[in-house]
Order: sequence, then C-alpha cells, then structure tokens
Amino acid sequence: MRSDMLFGITEEAFSSFLLQANRRTLAETIRFFFEADDQTIEELRAWAGKARDKMYGKRVFFRALIEFSSWCKNDCYYCGLQRSNQNAVRYRLSDDEIISCCRTAYERGIRTFVLQSGEDPSYSDFRLCRLITEIKEQFPDSAVTLSVGERSPDSYQRLFDAGADRYLLRHESANEDHYRKLHPPTQRLCDRKRCLFHLKEIGYEVGTGFMVDSPDQTNETLADDFIFLRELKPDMIGIGPFIPHHDTRFAGYEFPSAKHTLILLSLIRVMLPGVLLPATTALAAADDRGFEKGLMAGANVLMPNASPLKHRDAYALYDHKPNEGKGTIEQWHQWVHWVESLGLQPDFSRGDSKMKQMDGER
Repeated sequence: MRSDMLFGITEEAFSSFLLQANRRTLAETIRFFFEADDQTIEELRAWAGKARDKMYGKRVFFRALIEFSSWCKNDCYYCGLQRSNQNAVRYRLSDDEIISCCRTAYERGIRTFVLQSGEDPSYSDFRLCRLITEIKEQFPDSAVTLSVGERSPDSYQRLFDAGADRYLLRHESANEDHYRKLHPPTQRLCDRKRCLFHLKEIGYEVGTGFMVDSPDQTNETLADDFIFLRELKPDMIGIGPFIPHHDTRFAGYEFPSAKHTLILLSLIRVMLPGVLLPATTALAAADDRGFEKGLMAGANVLMPNASPLKHRDAYALYDHKPNEGKGTIEQWHQWVHWVESLGLQPDFSRGDSKMKQMDGER
C-alpha cells in the first residue's frame, strides 16, 4: 500500500478495500501502518472512530467478566493455566458464588455477564445449563455470554436452549503453521474453526480474536486472521498484545507495546464497522492508558472484572494482569466518569451486535 492512496479516501472506501484485498495486499497494508508516522496513524484512528460512531454512536458497552474456574484440560503453550503448569493455583466457583458475582454487576447496571473459564470438564452441560437457567430467571433482562472452550455441537445447542446468548472462542491464529507453534498437536485449528461456525449456525452472537505480537507471528499470518474474520463475520472480536507468562515455554519473551494492537483495532473497526470491539485487559497490562487508547482506536466494549477478589490473581493467563483498580467492578464509578471524560457515553444495556445489519439476517 502506498501512502498517496490515503489522500482523499473515505473510511467507507477503505473498508471496501480491506474487505476485498487478497492476502498479499492485506499483509502489505498491515506492514504499511506498522511503519507509518504518527499523522498517518491518527488518520486511521479517525476513520475507525467515524466507522464506530456511524454504527453505535458514542456508546461504550460494559460486560461483567466472571472468571469461574482456573482448571483447564488443555496445554496451550502460552497460557499460565495450561494443564502442565504445576505452579498454577486452581479454584472453582460454586453456582452461588457465580450468581453473587452476577448480582454485584447487575446492581451496578451491567446487563451482560461473561462466564469465562479454562476448559474444565467438571462443568458438565447439565451443570452449566442449570446455572444459565438460574441466571436468566434472576436477571431476565440480561445477556449471558459463555467462554468455556471447544465443545460438541450438541453441547452448544443445549447451552443455547438453556438461555445462553453469546459465546466467545478466540481462534488465536488463523494460520495453520503458526497455530501449531502455539498449541500442542492435540489441539487443531480446524476444530477451533468448526466450533465457531457451529456456534453461528445455532444462533449465538459469536466472538473470536487473536493475540498480537505472539511468537513467530508475521504480517502474513495477520493477513490470514483478517481473511478468516471476513469469512466468519463474528459479532465480537477480541485482540490484545501477547504477554508472556513466566511458567510457560515463552517465559522471557519480549514484552510488547500496545502499538500494533491499537493499529489492528482500528483496521478491524474500519473493515467490519458493526462488530463489537473490546479494549481488552491485556491491552491495559501492556500500556497504563491501554483502555483509553483502545477506545480512541475504535473499540466500544469494556469488561470490568467482577470475579471474587481473592481468586483474581489465580486466573493468570499471562503476567502483569491488572486485577485491582481501573478495569474492575470495585472502581465502577471512577471508570464511568473516565469514559465520559473521553466524550463517550457509558451504556449499560445488553449492547447487542450490529453485524446483522452488515451481513443480513442469519
């Protein structure tokens, strides 16, 4: 991509370009912005802001994150919760504890609960369905989002029938070779993609995403991520900088800046304006102003941690995760004030995706 292509172009035209570009052109575009000067990056941010505001206005949606189990059967090479990590602190919340977390968030106005865990076999379909039903009965105007990993199509259907509204399952890398460098042979990219398409077919609002600056990532593998996002058309895309964990094989890997994540947030927003795009906790871990910069780059979702304080340090996917202060349910009033100070509007509704307006009725 040449710099002179940016002059006089609108965000709609650039969106069309991103939706049609081939792998090579996407990789060149990503490289161009990674190497661009501050003025060019600011122009990209302006496009992203316009694209977001046309779909969602100035609204920033809140989701309460409840990390209910640190047990995981998988051995992802990058994750502090990997099965082989003997130093990981394991816990499981009871149903009553999870409901209590939901109530705390509900009392603060939040109407989406994100139930996230490792892939913990102890949470059977029966147990999760019972929990989902109880949440929906107590908080009927709320949305339940699950992030519990790969399951069978029948399992996903049962959870949906019990009342689950959304499902988050990050693909982490859409490039086969790159995926294998991050995961053991028992975990396959084709299985992950198959799960995502099953979830869409069932009727969930679906979220996916990937790590930025992960080991052996290239502009070409990032182009594959963009192509997969164009194909899947998810309702939510979560990306954040790769931050190493000290008990994994990537301990000592270079700690990233937020720069590339912020650029990719803006590119994704322009390419898929109707998507829900969070400013992630990992972004805040990489940059003290990560939440703010993420919103200014086109994000429109924040996910305060509503897990019990005593367990937050144990849910250690990566090092330096912020578990207190900004980004947590305890700092609710300060966070709302901070969002308003950016000229944005805190929105406590369910905050449903507008991807259907782009993709037609699914």
